[in-house]
Amino acid sequence: MSKVLVLIPSRMSAKRLHGKPLLEINNIPIISHVFNRGIETKLGEVVVCTEDQEIKTAVEKNNGKAILTGTHHKNGTERIYEGLQKLKIKDVSHIISLQGDEPAINPEDIKTLCSFMLKYNSEIGTLGAEIKEDSILNNENVVKVITDKKLNNDNFVKAINFSRKILSKDIKNIYHHIGVYCYKVSILEKFVNLKPTKNELNNSLEQLRAIDNNIKIDVALASSSPVGIDTKEDYLALKKIMEYKS
Repeated sequence: MSKVLVLIPSRMSAKRLHGKPLLEINNIPIISHVFNRGIETKLGEVVVCTEDQEIKTAVEKNNGKAILTGTHHKNGTERIYEGLQKLKIKDVSHIISLQGDEPAINPEDIKTLCSFMLKYNSEIGTLGAEIKEDSILNNENVVKVITDKKLNNDNFVKAINFSRKILSKDIKNIYHHIGVYCYKVSILEKFVNLKPTKNELNNSLEQLRAIDNNIKIDVALASSSPVGIDTKEDYLALKKIMEYKS
């Protein structure tokens, strides 16, 4: 029987928008919206892993669970691994890592990812959405994933590359990468103990470490591209959308 744990790495010191986890939409911090999306999947226990007491306090104030981790981590994957170790929850087989700045992520897409991980016995899984606007291809803040086959609702396809660069729409099988990951626990442990690769450092994309070390990443098709929050403009746009819907 597989046991899943949903972990959300979060910190105040984001480069482009400091303190964004605590920015509010409908009077609820962004990090708590993400926590709630994790709860809505009903896949397993959800915990925020953070180096900041302010985030932990805010999550707990909104009926969530959070754990403090070290300030030395270079990326979210290292942070969730420490969280896993500190939580000491027995018999966990898979970890889902949710980005703390995507409050509009679709819980159904996360559930699809998890089910495909189990069905195909994959090492690492993530999500990609169809690109419908050239602005995504031309935006170096948006990560793209290239797969070896075309995605559909029923397949789980190998990622051959990830890129921030401006890419041509003539490239086959290119999708908007959505930064949700599902790891086998054994692969997560292996990954965090590997040294960062030159490719990873040059592109500021930690998932390239897996590809460079022949760890396979499979990609499932997401229903849509959620709006992530990198800038103040992103936050204001998503705040308007979410508050209008409510």
